Amino acid sequence: MLVGFIGLVCYTAVFGFPGTEGKGKAENIKLGLDLAGGVSITYQTVEDVTAQELSDVVYKMQQRVSDYDGAQAYAEGSNRVTIEIPGVENADEILEELGKPGAIYFILQYTTDGKTANYKWNSQTGSYELTRSLEAIEADGCIIVTGEDVKSASAGTQGGSKPVVEFKLKDKGTKSFADATTLAEQKGWSIGIYYDGRFISVPSVNNAITDGKGYITGMGEIEDAVNLASNIRIGALPVELEEISSQVVGATLGVEAIKTSLVGAAIGFGILFIFMIFAYRVPGVAANIALVVYTGLMLIVMNVYNLTLTLPGIAGIVLSIGMAVDANVIIYARIKEELAENDDVREAIKIGFSKALSAIIDGNVTTLIAAIVLG
Repeated sequence: MLVGFIGLVCYTAVFGFPGTEGKGKAENIKLGLDLAGGVSITYQTVEDVTAQELSDVVYKMQQRVSDYDGAQAYAEGSNRVTIEIPGVENADEILEELGKPGAIYFILQYTTDGKTANYKWNSQTGSYELTRSLEAIEADGCIIVTGEDVKSASAGTQGGSKPVVEFKLKDKGTKSFADATTLAEQKGWSIGIYYDGRFISVPSVNNAITDGKGYITGMGEIEDAVNLASNIRIGALPVELEEISSQVVGATLGVEAIKTSLVGAAIGFGILFIFMIFAYRVPGVAANIALVVYTGLMLIVMNVYNLTLTLPGIAGIVLSIGMAVDANVIIYARIKEELAENDDVREAIKIGFSKALSAIIDGNVTTLIAAIVLG
């Protein structure tokens, strides 16, 4: 059984899970910008922003680049956002797309006479889609409020468990929203929330909202409510961004880095395996097998969970393998010391593991603390 498990791990790391299209295959791990090349762009807010506003900007940018594998957006300092998109070549097109301002619209399902639908459910795509242009919808007065009319939006729970989004409108949009929700309640219509070219929510209107404070329910998880509230805030975000730097990173460095890393890893593994076998004989062979399984499982997990591999990530993998070997060396050294004083092999192994535990914990905790500080 153990041999079968080891074989399965090695097979999956090389070829992927049986019956899948390479899922779990180490070769299919997504590479970061430093390894695959791509686009890196940094924006700075024109005016000072709060931590919440900066977080919303990061989320907005992450949503915009979510279609690209390995893309990520993150904050730098208190007023900068950096976006990295590995493995792309059409840099100008991407930079132009990122620069487009997002807008949010609350749209009435039908025109006020009820004869024309503004949006409908598309069973083929499994989503709501506009049936007319935004210009035509706006001309008919069916865009009730926009992001400029939204004061705030937050996620929470109702009744202790049901996810809910509470939003508040400014005075400017309260009257038009009250008229629209009164009509929608009478007709049984919904009001679609349209952001960045898609509907992010299409709630039914159960009651007329006349005080500018509304609630959206019907979401399955609290994360859905958090994302919806963030999208509403983003659509109303008055934050203006300016590009301060952008660069296209070539993949040559990545190819050389991967090649060098693989060669170095192969040499290191070979030397390590020989040392463990000569130093500890049979336990050394067992440690080598465990190391192969450990490395294989790490690569499989990275692919299955769509983790992105970067150059520092490769260094981290090498370091973790080194720590795994270090633990084996400590354990076997302790066992050898006990065997020199005790002929009982089982007792020597038991005492060896016991004495090595504190040193192993100390080393890992120290590394964890360093990782937290550096992170």
